[in-house]
Amino acid sequence: MERNNPIIKAINKNVRTSPRKLALVCNFIKGKRADIALRDLEFTRKKIAKDVSKTVKSAISNAENNFQYDIDNLFVKEAFVGKSLVMKRFRPRAKGRASPIKKPFSRITIILEEKRKKKESK
Repeated sequence: MERNNPIIKAINKNVRTSPRKLALVCNFIKGKRADIALRDLEFTRKKIAKDVSKTVKSAISNAENNFQYDIDNLFVKEAFVGKSLVMKRFRPRAKGRASPIKKPFSRITIILEEKRKKKESK
């Protein structure tokens, strides 16, 4: 059965961390098999790895339920981070002034693909 290779992805919008911190974890799982990526995220010391793990699990379930892919053949093709909204707060300073505080949000996108097994020719 030949497939047209639909894009299997999961997007987690408005994750409360900066994109720079999140990019470290996303680059860590890029190119790995899906089950190995989940295992590595479980033992990563970064706090945000829990949200990335949730997104990878969502992408795996999308592949299984929507496209009937085999979970064992999936790998993380792309994992990237984008900016989302920024909360702006102000902190009181000396002499009646205020200094701004920016609290950034991020967006995680995980794209999975199925590994093709090579056909052996005789």
